This record gives sequence, C-alpha cells and structure tokens, in this order.
Amino acid sequence: MDLAAVILAAGKGTRMKSALPKVLHQVCGRPMLDHVINAVTKAGATKTVVIAGFGAQQVTDFVGGRATVVLQEEQLGTAHALLQAEDELTNFPGDLLVVCGDTPLLRYQTLADLAHYHRETGAAATLLTAEMENPTGYGRVIRAQGGSVDRIVEQKDATPEELKVKEINTGVYCFKVAGLFAALKEITPANAQGEYYLTDIIQILNRKNLTVQAVTLTDAREVQGINDRKQLAEAEKVLRQRVTEELMAQGVTILDPANTYIDEGVKIGQDSIILPFTFLQGETEIGSQCTIGPGCKIKNSTIGNGTEIQYSVVLDSTIGNHTSVGPYAYVRPGTVVGDQVKIGDFVEIKKSVIGNGSKIPHLSYVGDATIGKKVNVGAGTITCNYDGKNKYQTTLEDGAFIGSNTNLVAPVKVGEGAVIAAGSTITKDVPAGALGVARERQTNLADWARKRKE
Repeated sequence: MDLAAVILAAGKGTRMKSALPKVLHQVCGRPMLDHVINAVTKAGATKTVVIAGFGAQQVTDFVGGRATVVLQEEQLGTAHALLQAEDELTNFPGDLLVVCGDTPLLRYQTLADLAHYHRETGAAATLLTAEMENPTGYGRVIRAQGGSVDRIVEQKDATPEELKVKEINTGVYCFKVAGLFAALKEITPANAQGEYYLTDIIQILNRKNLTVQAVTLTDAREVQGINDRKQLAEAEKVLRQRVTEELMAQGVTILDPANTYIDEGVKIGQDSIILPFTFLQGETEIGSQCTIGPGCKIKNSTIGNGTEIQYSVVLDSTIGNHTSVGPYAYVRPGTVVGDQVKIGDFVEIKKSVIGNGSKIPHLSYVGDATIGKKVNVGAGTITCNYDGKNKYQTTLEDGAFIGSNTNLVAPVKVGEGAVIAAGSTITKDVPAGALGVARERQTNLADWARKRKE
C-alpha cells in the first residue's frame, strides 16, 4: 500500500520572536522541517506535501525538490491546512501520514509503526496519542467503549470531566486518503477559537460508522512541539543525547556527552575519542582511533584515521591519516591535508594542498598554496597570495625547506629540495636544490651603542 505524508508548516511561531519561519529554526544542526521530512521519508512516504504559510518562499527554497510545497494563504486551522493538499492527493491510492513541522524529535520508526497498525486494523483514521501527567494545553482523547476513539476535545472546549483525561492527541495521524477530503469539508469552525479543527474529523468519521483507532507512544517527548526558544533548547538537548548515545554504542568514546555537541548525521569511527567542548557539525566524518578536542569546531570536513586535533577550527576541508592539528590552528575551506602532517599552533591554512609528511609547526599563514611531500615550513612564514585585486598561487615542491620568518610573494615556486634562508622575502622562483636568500647584508657599526648613549 502506498504511503504519502502532509507536513503542517504554515505557522509563524509568534513566541519564537523571529523573522525566520518556526520550522526552519535548527535543532542539532538541521532545521526542524528537515528532521520531519527525513522521518516521513524513512517511514516509507513516497510523496510528501509541505503546507507553508508564513515565510513560504523561505520554506520552498529550503525544501527544494524533496517535497511539494502548497501555500495556505490564511491560517484558518489544521483542517483548513490539510485541505490545501487536496489537489496533490485526491487520486493518491493509499494512506496518508499527517505530522507537524515543529516536531523534530519524532522518530521514523514511530511513524512506520503507526502506518502499519493503521493498515492492520483497517481504520479510516489512526491517531498517535500519549499519556501525560500534566496534559494542560493539549486536546484530550475520549475513548469509546471497546477502545476505539470517540472524539478529541481541545483544551478550551473541554468540560471539567474531560480535562481530567491524561491521554492527549499528539497531532500525528494516519488516514485513508479515500473519502478524507470529503470529510474535511464537513468540518465547521464552531469552537472557541473559530478555527477548522482537524480533530473534528474523528466525530465525522464515527458518524459515518467508520473506525478510528489510536496508537499510544511510550516516550511522549517524541511529539514535543517547539513554540519558543526554551522548548527549542530542550529539544536540542534530547536530540544531542540521542546522537551521543548512538555513537557510544558504536564504539566511540565521548568523555563528557553533556558538553559535546555533535550534529545528527556526523559519522565517527570506532575507538575515536571526543573530548569536551567540541562541536562536530554538518556533513563531518571522523575516522577511527582519532582524538578530537578539547575545544574543537569541525564542520563539513573529513578526518582520516589516527588523527589528533585539539583547540582548532576545521571548515569544509579534508585531513588525512595520522596527522596532528593544533593547538589553535585554523584550517579554512578548500584545504586538503595529507597523511602524517603536522599543522601546529597558530597556523592558518586556506584553500591549499599539503603533501604527506610535511610540517607547518607554528605561527604561519599558508593560502592558495600547493605544498609537496616532506616540506618544512619554518615559523613565521607567510604566503603573500593577495595583491589587493587578485589571488596567486605558491608552490613548494617535495623536500623544500623554508626558513623562519620568510615571505613568499606569489606567484612563486620553490623547487624540489631547495632551501630558503631565514628572513628572506622571495619574489622569484627558486630552482630545485638551490639556496634562496633575499635579505639585506648585515652591517655592524663598532661602538655605535656606546657613542649613542654618550
């Protein structure tokens, strides 16, 4: 049986106090909407429709080709929102998941189980419910004799007796598409909010002698909606805990999970150690037997096996095997560092290739450069790659030795095995095996200091 999904994502999220649509606020490195799209897709949805309202263009730009975006121009309630998907789903021959775009903690397995139970029971609709000790603010699920669902009553419309019910509606549903939109059109805004409640469809289906079932969640946190920054931080904590627990189960040591920040989707090999105050973000992949941290930020980068990085930033780059980076190094986008390389303290590298076995131990800037194998770059070396208008390349061939406090004025090439004398400003190519010296000859004036003092 085919499965589709509608994600309700039209709300502004007033309490977020933001110009950004609520569903695009990030949790664990990715927008909430991204988490929900991934969940419905992994649950088996072959077609996804996102209902957008506030910031619809931003939502559309983010979604791209992963789903169809439909505009809800006026936000008149959840039933009205779902109706906007009618043209996309009228002839869909299966079942439909309906979820909210601000539930990033919802697991795909929960949705898959809901759809499976829905099909097994043959229900017209199946709700996902949860038991809450304090259900204030949630719609209450009122059961009929036999356990099926009789109706859902919103908090503002509930009687004192109904308010005592602790089973709540999570806002997640599975429907048979056949007959769904006709039933939605029977809903009226006869309630305290004057809105078209999707929950009213339960009574309409019951009146048609159709079965409405429910599946109860074991962990109510999965359906925690995000309405303000405090709830956003709470969801962040839960999702990051899931990520670290899963990585530890796979053989990664995380010394202090509460103070380690790893985005969902980051990959780490066995026997790697992640030290506190480390941020691993985006599409980052760490090899096995690495030590990362403390105090690192690594984003959208690939790190090889056995590499150590401490107190450093690595962005959109590749670091090889058994390489050492830091402390206090800055590896900028477009950099490729080979195996058994040393990138030391206060070294900045930008858009450069560093060959195997090379060393840039400290206090250097390397930009737009190609450095060969087993090159030594002395302290204080600078590639002068920018003339105020254009960027130029520096090439250091295999085995070159660059003395301390050298300026390499690009475009320039230092040949294989060549040596640059400390303190030189190199503006011309240096042939292989040669010594390049470019500095004023030293002059000593006898007794100058004594005479100046007198």
